[in-house]
Amino acid sequence: MSVARVNGFDAPAFAAPDLGVPMRRIGWRVGYRVALITTDATAIAIALLFSQTVRELRDQANYTVWGVAIGVVWLGMLAAIKSRESRLLGSGTTEYQRVAKATGAAFGAFAVILVLLKIDIARGYLLIALPVGLLLLLVGRLFWRSWLIARRREGLCLIGAVVVGTHQDATRVTNDLIKHHHAGYRPIGVAYTDGTGGARFAAVDGRHVPLVEFDALADTVRATHTRAVIVAGELPGGRDAIQDLGWRLENSKTELILTSRLTDVAGPRIHMRPVDGLPMLHVDLPQYAGLNHTIKRVVDLGLAGFAFLLLSPVLLAVAIAVRIDSPGPVLFRQQRIGVAGERFTMFKFRSMVVDAEARLDALARQNEGSGLLFKMKDDPRITAVGAFIRRFSLDELPQLLNVLNGTMSLIGPRPPLPREVAAYEGRVNRRLLIKPGITGLWQVSGRSNLSWEESVKLDLYYVENWSVTTDFMILLKTVRAVLKRDGAY
Repeated sequence: MSVARVNGFDAPAFAAPDLGVPMRRIGWRVGYRVALITTDATAIAIALLFSQTVRELRDQANYTVWGVAIGVVWLGMLAAIKSRESRLLGSGTTEYQRVAKATGAAFGAFAVILVLLKIDIARGYLLIALPVGLLLLLVGRLFWRSWLIARRREGLCLIGAVVVGTHQDATRVTNDLIKHHHAGYRPIGVAYTDGTGGARFAAVDGRHVPLVEFDALADTVRATHTRAVIVAGELPGGRDAIQDLGWRLENSKTELILTSRLTDVAGPRIHMRPVDGLPMLHVDLPQYAGLNHTIKRVVDLGLAGFAFLLLSPVLLAVAIAVRIDSPGPVLFRQQRIGVAGERFTMFKFRSMVVDAEARLDALARQNEGSGLLFKMKDDPRITAVGAFIRRFSLDELPQLLNVLNGTMSLIGPRPPLPREVAAYEGRVNRRLLIKPGITGLWQVSGRSNLSWEESVKLDLYYVENWSVTTDFMILLKTVRAVLKRDGAY
């Protein structure tokens, strides 16, 4: 590694990450933004052309001019609401929320213009274009996000960052950045505020990260063109030190990021409000009733009812296969614990032999799960058809009936067994604050490959931070998880 002399200190000349062949010449962020603009424009054009075709077949009107006007306004709103902002890329739901907000704003503005100018245009044209366009936009964004996360998993398309803080705080944040690559930052330097002890490298997660002298931090960052400085915890001197660091980084292309000490709190719940120079951080408390939960129930009923009708041939085929494959009932009924600790009967296609529960104790020593979960990759109780339907999660389709009768939701924590709930301790009981789901964060994050602690953490995060947008994203990721069959056994 080469070094640059800064204020008498040999500062590491941090190498920029390899950006990959497709975007190397123009920089990955510029190339990625161009790809998003192109995909957005294509999605909008397809939606408007589809809507125009449908309406012209009905009333013979020409909507070409209006389509161009709506397209321009739509793209303008996507840019104005900053739906392609770099800090949103790769993680969180804010990007998708801004896409939805821009779409609503574009059609709202266009509707007002039509009313004010008394222009007669078929409302059906707008009612078709809006949902089709929004769906295509979200699918396009999801595609490019998947591409970006895949590149980041390979160590590409990352923003180099220096992490500043005490040994404990800086190590924690650096470990988190390495583990959560989708956040988009790669730790290329660490500046300890409590001294380096003469060392030149910090050992973090088995890696050696160059150390930067805290007193020379700003000069080193400028000299090496580092793109981000992440402050972990307090700096010596408090907020004045942070303000001074910000001043010293002015007019550079470096981001100054302050990490929050709030854990497992999603971004949309956090709001900053400065009052007479005093920055006040507001955190929305979780709500377990009200309008959003009513919307969630309406969405559950609509999607579950539609899915049940659409998949009825598949349901019938699986039922026949289960019946032919082994003696016993088609459906497996099991007591689970739902919202507020109430018991309910959960339905699944039977994938095991009839006496599977009775044989559980004999297999206890072969448990490959962790915590309160029992899992075996080669469970001898699973039937031939059962292995197939488990691989593609077809055994869970009857749970649509649980969604329709109100005991489950499409998205939620994993439905626990009574014996699991009886062993819950402390905060784990918060999993029971909302309805369990057919799928959830645990389903799209590894399923059976997750440890008990990881499963609990994901469920608790969902309980605290769920939103309609988050549910939509989990549904899309569930399709991918089912097709990949990762952790399905």
